Amino acid sequence: MGGSHPQAVHERAVCFIDGQNLFMAAKEAFGYTYPNYDVRQLAERICQDKGWVPVEVRFYTGVPGASDNAFWNHFWTAKLAQMGRARVVVYSRALRYANVTVTLPGGKQATRMQGREKGIDVRLALDMVRAAQEDRGDVFVVFSQDQDLTEAVEEVRNIANRAGRRIRLASAYPCSPTSSNRKGIDRTDWIRIERAVYDACLDHRDYRPKRR
Repeated sequence: MGGSHPQAVHERAVCFIDGQNLFMAAKEAFGYTYPNYDVRQLAERICQDKGWVPVEVRFYTGVPGASDNAFWNHFWTAKLAQMGRARVVVYSRALRYANVTVTLPGGKQATRMQGREKGIDVRLALDMVRAAQEDRGDVFVVFSQDQDLTEAVEEVRNIANRAGRRIRLASAYPCSPTSSNRKGIDRTDWIRIERAVYDACLDHRDYRPKRR
């Protein structure tokens, strides 16, 4: 009689995606000029390649107000709504604008309004810690290269150690020979996303405002 074989145990993965960090890395690595990723597909592809089962996909970004930038407000409102329909948990906050002085070609300086994210990395870090406390995953994949998240990585590891279990931590990011930063977050496994993988997970929907 043939013996039964134990089923393979697939590690549960929770994916935390820093939208702006992911976009800036893809812009530098591949030359894309707007956030053209499909985060659900990208998270599933990265997990599939590693043999992990994505049980949560969470996305974080700042969004300009309609009065500050109507085009990008419409783009992000529509794109985030689509993410929600794809079972992505979305967290967004309004960008805060301030005068920033920049140096132009030729050495001249100019002042312009620039939007900045406030609290996005803090919320992502808090959600990582909460997910660890609630034992929601065996693998945490952070789509970011932000070293400010290193403390959250350490806290997740400490929580797992105190509970007598293990949480694997990884950071995933677009990377190519043109990337100036080829490092992931410290104390995580680095997953460099090559162009072929990224391009297989593009969002081809048009979120631009419709002309009347």
